[in-house]
Amino acid sequence: MPENEIEVPRGQPLRLLDRLRQAIRARHLSERTEEAYVYWTRKFILFHGRRHPDRMGSSEIKLFLTYLALNRKVGPSTQNQALDALLFLYRRVLGRDLDAPLDLIRAKRAFRLPVVLSPAEIAAILRRLDGPAYLAVALMYASGLRVLECLRLRVQDLDFEGGEIVVRQGKGQKDRRTLLAKDMAPMLREHLARLQHQHTEDLCLGLGGVHLPEAVSRRYPNAGIEWRWQWIFPGAHPPSGDPRGRRPLHKSGIQRAFNRALKQAGVVKEASCHSLRHSFATHLADNGCDIRTIQELLGHKDVATTMIYTRRRSHGERLPSPLDGISVESLNFRLRPYLR
Repeated sequence: MPENEIEVPRGQPLRLLDRLRQAIRARHLSERTEEAYVYWTRKFILFHGRRHPDRMGSSEIKLFLTYLALNRKVGPSTQNQALDALLFLYRRVLGRDLDAPLDLIRAKRAFRLPVVLSPAEIAAILRRLDGPAYLAVALMYASGLRVLECLRLRVQDLDFEGGEIVVRQGKGQKDRRTLLAKDMAPMLREHLARLQHQHTEDLCLGLGGVHLPEAVSRRYPNAGIEWRWQWIFPGAHPPSGDPRGRRPLHKSGIQRAFNRALKQAGVVKEASCHSLRHSFATHLADNGCDIRTIQELLGHKDVATTMIYTRRRSHGERLPSPLDGISVESLNFRLRPYLR
């Protein structure tokens, strides 16, 4: 049986969620897409009293989406993700054309400027981190990586000689190359030396295997124990006998460490690990890097998505405010009674 199929006892039909998983895997969608679509399908069924989706339709979907927006207060992107999951379920799994143009009720996404941290703020955050969290946060800023792209890097993805990192199967299942900062090289080499020593000890204990893409594990069954396939940020060993192998470090641990360091550094911006990617692009633009290069490093399909990082440089820092023409001394005089 191919690995992308769901194994069920002979003579028993596939359950709905298993059929959904199989349809997703047949189209080579990402694991995160599978998790999200299964989650929203289950929530949809529970919301309607465990009724089978085949006995429901457009009106029930609209009612569920309205509940998410009004009662759960979810954002537009979350509401649209739920809609995408249900459309996939009905069109690709149940084979039904819904009787209403549900694509027309998509929530309009609000436009928000990205949160950008200054170099001084990033330095303050890094001073309050250590171990893998320090290395991961520094790498996300230095190379413009998303948090999962960073944590899913393998040993073979680092090109020290070329000063590049190969990001494999990033957002949209696309590969790309990005920068490997010179100052990161010594830290990464030392980190890899420790990991390789640990990997050697694990192999002696019958461990050391890692989770591989399905095509690789099928073609090269022993690749999972090779050094080049090891995670740069490995998670815990799987339970004994688990054939999936070691997974990378979970993103929640890095996110908690970053949020803790953010507060300790006294940074009041509503930043997250993804803000490091925004800061990478903005600081490159501030230093005169051309927009097409930034687009390639970030892996954006449309240059319009990348253009947002040039707005601060073009307008926010160059244009004087009308207040600059007013006497600062007179303004300070007005504020003195409130500053005592």
